Amino acid sequence: MFSLLNRKRKSRALPLTVEKVDVARYCGTWYEIASIPAKRQRNCSKTKAEYTLSGTGPVQVRNSCMRRGRSVSITATASPVQGSGNAHLKVRFFRIILADYLVIELAEDYSWAVVSNRSGTSLWLLARTPYLDQEIFESILGKLQNRGIDSSKLVKTVQ
Repeated sequence: MFSLLNRKRKSRALPLTVEKVDVARYCGTWYEIASIPAKRQRNCSKTKAEYTLSGTGPVQVRNSCMRRGRSVSITATASPVQGSGNAHLKVRFFRIILADYLVIELAEDYSWAVVSNRSGTSLWLLARTPYLDQEIFESILGKLQNRGIDSSKLVKTVQ
């Protein structure tokens, strides 16, 4: 059993991120259009994330949704990984949980974004408005498919 604990994890290549993210432009409200739902997101609707620049420190993040008729939220801080052009963030929840947040697709006008975790098992399609034109949605899915990213588990979020 201890040999399993001491075994090194296989390192996976990170999904390719966009070249650069302007953090100030990225800040604001993003609505979840679709995601590969995590356990903590099940039964959620009206899901959104709000990013706020703090004076000199990391970006403040507030994720929220409606679950069983009431609003639930979680806050975190996000710090860009050096050398990533701000496209790879380390997000800290509860001061102890650290997660990777990779911006893998981003509209030139910052109207939509696709974010992944390090392993590619989580995927979020976000937009500045609660609804995204179906043609744009299909175009984004095509971009993901062209990159070899499996979007078949994406579930549209009820807004």
